[in-house]
Amino acid sequence: MRVIALATTGPSAGSPAQPTPGRLLSSWQLDVPALVLVLVLGGLYGWGVLRVRRRGGAWPPARLAAFTVLGLGALVAATMSALAVYDHVLFWPAAVQNVLLDLVAPLGLALGDPLRLAAEALPPAGAARVRRALSGKAVRVLTFPLVSTALVLTTELVVYFTPYFATALRVGWLHELMYLHLLAAGCLFVVPVLTHEQALPAWCTHPVRAALVFLDGIVDAVPGVVVMTHGTLIAGAWYLHHAPAWSPDVRHDQQIGGGAMLSIAELVALPFLLAILVQWARAERVQNAALDRRLDAELIRAAAPAAAEHPGHPEETAPTAPADRVRPWWETERNDVADRIRRQHDHF
Repeated sequence: MRVIALATTGPSAGSPAQPTPGRLLSSWQLDVPALVLVLVLGGLYGWGVLRVRRRGGAWPPARLAAFTVLGLGALVAATMSALAVYDHVLFWPAAVQNVLLDLVAPLGLALGDPLRLAAEALPPAGAARVRRALSGKAVRVLTFPLVSTALVLTTELVVYFTPYFATALRVGWLHELMYLHLLAAGCLFVVPVLTHEQALPAWCTHPVRAALVFLDGIVDAVPGVVVMTHGTLIAGAWYLHHAPAWSPDVRHDQQIGGGAMLSIAELVALPFLLAILVQWARAERVQNAALDRRLDAELIRAAAPAAAEHPGHPEETAPTAPADRVRPWWETERNDVADRIRRQHDHF
């Protein structure tokens, strides 16, 4: 049911009234399938958070807020706000809808880290099943970074440059399926990149993820540019037939939609990249703390033989053992951390 004033006279009788800032904020309509999806996702996430807390654990409020406000909020805005009210008479609301579904909502859902929450909330057997599902061949292929990026780009191009979108405007169930298609395609890339669970190959370190997000930001700009500059009208027959008297020129409407897609895609790329950089910094701190503990343990083990030889002289218990008896691990191992420590020792 639409909560909006409708035009009652003229050739566009029955269409929404001309949008104003007030109408864009106050116009809403109910979308039952989308509402069910929001309730299911929100209920499962809330159940997971409660279960973790009942076990004595903690779940960051920021993650809960990202999942509910940004993720589910974008899903609600795309399917039930003024965007949904006007998407059948104007192209630009439909364009904004679609970019919210395949970029903004997946980003919010991913920042909530639902895979990690599932692993912590479920019993060990259930958590093991989740990890087995994530390591399955089909999931690995679909979430492989280059594959998932191509899927997002292909999805948007197929939506706009095949009969898919025009048909979805006429067929209600296909319109709902298009919503789900866009959301799923976006989640295939964003959720694995931002999750703390090992959903990506081992070589997808944080520097690689940052590079992939930068590449994805460039790729996400393509549909907006193509829509904005495309010479042929997208679903032109539909919008020409259903355009209210107050609507702008259909071609100009399409250009506005393409510009909105491009702007939102580039705005989303920045917080996406910042989220990766924050995760990278946290991982470095954890790795450095583990390294410090390991170094302390090495020094204690190196000092133990000297302490046994000089029990009455603590000042002689420094680790002066011969190099062939005790060698620090970074002199014998070959990896990035060991190489960095060796360079630091050589510098000093």
